[in-house]
Amino acid sequence: MDIDSDLDLNLLQQFSCLGTTDRDVLICQLQKVLGYQLNTTECAFFLDMNNWNLQAAVCSYFDIDTPKENGPSMTLVKDVTIGEGEAVPPNTRFVKTWRIQNTGDTDWPPACSLKFVGGDHLGHMNRVGVESLRPGHTTDVSVEMSSPGKPGVYQGQWRMCT
Repeated sequence: MDIDSDLDLNLLQQFSCLGTTDRDVLICQLQKVLGYQLNTTECAFFLDMNNWNLQAAVCSYFDIDTPKENGPSMTLVKDVTIGEGEAVPPNTRFVKTWRIQNTGDTDWPPACSLKFVGGDHLGHMNRVGVESLRPGHTTDVSVEMSSPGKPGVYQGQWRMCT
């Protein structure tokens, strides 16, 4: 009988994660590594989530705690030209203009653009440059588009990005 093949892989996983078998010691070590930013319950959560592997728990904490770089914050103030639900005759060139506002806490960087990200692509451009804008200020952004030859409801999604 081969003893190695009879070992449950789950049991091996459990042994490999235990540098120490004392969970209280692992909790204290995690608290120390993180500069005591977490209480014991929070440390136990991160350790349990990572099979009581201290290194993996530290990585998980920093993955969650690190602020994510978000794109520029904006809101649509209004459709300046063609509004939602307004009809455009088939095979017609038109200019779609949106009034948008910087709803974030910082100025938009100079390289901002409005980018087509999905839906029906009615324009010839995938990206339109947008001027740097201070928080609370508005600007108009226009895109040249052409309506499809077949009547219907068409929608495209655009996103502000850097």
